[in-house]
Amino acid sequence: MTSSDITLEALSSISQIAASDWDACATSGSDVGNLRTLDTLASAAPGGHHCITSASTYNPFISHAFLLALEKSNSACIRTGWAPRHLVAKRGDAVIGVVPVYLKSHSQGEYVFDRGWADAYERAGGQYYPKLQASVPFTPATGPRLLIRDPLDVAQVGAVLANGLVALCGATHASSVHVTFARENEWKFLADNGFLQRTDQQFHFHNNGYAGFDDFLATLNSRHRKAIKRERRDALANGITVHALTGDDITEDAWDAFFAFYMETGSRKWGRPYLTRAFYSLIGETMSRDVALIMAKREGRWIAGAINFIGSDTLFGRHWGAVEHHPFLHFEVCYYQAIDFAIRRGLKTVEAGAQGEHKIARGYLPQTTYSAHYIVDPGFRRAVADYLKHERAHVAAAVRELTEAGPFRKGDIERTDEEPA
Repeated sequence: MTSSDITLEALSSISQIAASDWDACATSGSDVGNLRTLDTLASAAPGGHHCITSASTYNPFISHAFLLALEKSNSACIRTGWAPRHLVAKRGDAVIGVVPVYLKSHSQGEYVFDRGWADAYERAGGQYYPKLQASVPFTPATGPRLLIRDPLDVAQVGAVLANGLVALCGATHASSVHVTFARENEWKFLADNGFLQRTDQQFHFHNNGYAGFDDFLATLNSRHRKAIKRERRDALANGITVHALTGDDITEDAWDAFFAFYMETGSRKWGRPYLTRAFYSLIGETMSRDVALIMAKREGRWIAGAINFIGSDTLFGRHWGAVEHHPFLHFEVCYYQAIDFAIRRGLKTVEAGAQGEHKIARGYLPQTTYSAHYIVDPGFRRAVADYLKHERAHVAAAVRELTEAGPFRKGDIERTDEEPA
């Protein structure tokens, strides 16, 4: 088989592809009703290039249900500047690979910041928008981006999809393609196919087989261990109780309360929150078992909450909000409850979302994140490449320094990734 027998098309809505076809590319089986995604990674191959290999891990954000909820709820749509252009590869009538792609008229809701690039290019007389974004809208969580149905097909179909992104860039008159929060080896694979490499950092908790939260605390130095115990105690001092809701326990009343929290916090941080109320009802209908809604209650009413999504080995922390503000409640609901939940479920990692060096003192250590960028204009591409070279070195140094400043006792420092290639 050669790539000449593969055709590509771009869809203006994920509803134009059957959920079974999309999820067949994004999954490699099922486990108690939960889909397992086909994760695209890359490994070293002869000649110094990289090929894509597969690993079975479930990432809820690349499921058809999650992406459809974003579109049906009018959260990710043309009106909000996220026009779907999902790339689909077929062999005959069979769907063999997909990429979630959006044509964007701005740089909001991405968490990999390129507004400086846009300003510089436009000052030089260029037009930065529209651009293509291969990512999950409003979701700074690492996951596969080139989703391929057959593990034996990944190298060939991966190359077709990478080239297809470049072709789609030309067809839509976009300035660039941005594949954000990709897996590290997928990032290397895209570099072999003409994309520039960018890194950043987040803060993740790594579960080193802890039997419980106290087992985790025992690995911290005395100062941080005492501080966390005090924060957890003080967070609940005003008669507050915390509840972890999943599945059928998440009622529409709970969604109403959480959306009010989201709107209150989102309006202060972003001016206009990204997600609509309908989005939460849709994921409640289709993927509630993949949601852990951590809610705080005082005097009979919900006052704060954080939403997490459950993968096969990772808990993904997303939004937080509150209508009452109490000391340390944010840390308890967002960080400590997530650690506790992950340990009880046997999950390996908690991804706590974008930014926030304050997470280090709570047991979350630096983790490098990866994105790949194709720039059409040769001169602009050279300028961005030079900038990224220096930025990667800065990120690597920051990861090392912040890891050394972590709260763990000597000899108990959790694993973080090495300096990127």
